[in-house]
Amino acid sequence: MDCIHLTGIRCYGYTGYLPEEQVLGQWFEVDVRLWLDLSQSAKTDAIADTLDYRGVISLIQHLVKTAKFALIERLAGAIADSIIQECAQITQVQVIVTKPAAPIPDFGGKISIELTRKRE
Repeated sequence: MDCIHLTGIRCYGYTGYLPEEQVLGQWFEVDVRLWLDLSQSAKTDAIADTLDYRGVISLIQHLVKTAKFALIERLAGAIADSIIQECAQITQVQVIVTKPAAPIPDFGGKISIELTRKRE
């Protein structure tokens, strides 16, 4: 199966376990892999024969900006579910949500959640 990768989608959002995360917000980075059949668009060079991924990027940005979840696991799940629901030609989606600046004392790393969902 063919795959489109969208990486480095930076969004400001209000998901977090701590109350200040849901008030002050923080940056998130989202990467997605979208599995679908690209054989027709590979022949025709027509955007009508593929997924216009600008819509997927916009959907992700809107969700991160407007959702308020305690866990980034829930945010990743909401992104995956929304993509599957909105994009009929996608058979599987992988979502990676990264919190670049986790509010954990003495921890300078990143936290990422990765999940994969298939169309049922």
